[in-house]
Amino acid sequence: MSIVKGFEPAYDNKSRLLILGSFPSVKSRKIEFYYGNKQNRFWRVLCSHFGEEIPETVEGKRDFLLKYRVALWDIVTECEIIGSKDDTIKNFKVANIKTFLQNSQIKYIILNGSKAYSIFCENYSDIGIPYVKLPSTSPANTRFNEKEWHDAISAAFIDT
Repeated sequence: MSIVKGFEPAYDNKSRLLILGSFPSVKSRKIEFYYGNKQNRFWRVLCSHFGEEIPETVEGKRDFLLKYRVALWDIVTECEIIGSKDDTIKNFKVANIKTFLQNSQIKYIILNGSKAYSIFCENYSDIGIPYVKLPSTSPANTRFNEKEWHDAISAAFIDT
């Protein structure tokens, strides 16, 4: 099995909320951007929170993220993985979150699913910035709760 590389973070120096997934799915890797599976709830939930339609293009999604000061990245930057299954991730490298935070205005971190949360906590539980584990937006997750997502996104912007 070969090592697969993830994506660079999508952000700018005004980004306030960091949403960390585990690792890009096969469909995301095909389009070379986050949450490329149209069945994934991520873009629907994030865009509906801000009252926007889901952008059709990768560039439109990047613009949306910058407009609303949301950063996207994955806790795993490269790994061996079978398909898109988080439970097959092995021999992985962890994102350098501390350096990333030094170069941004991130005030809140959302961890999209259990795998992202567990790897984050193993490496960054002392990060000094509030973070929360949310149910994965993956279509495979039957326990998804959209209200939890809206509440967490709101919490990231509470004092702006």
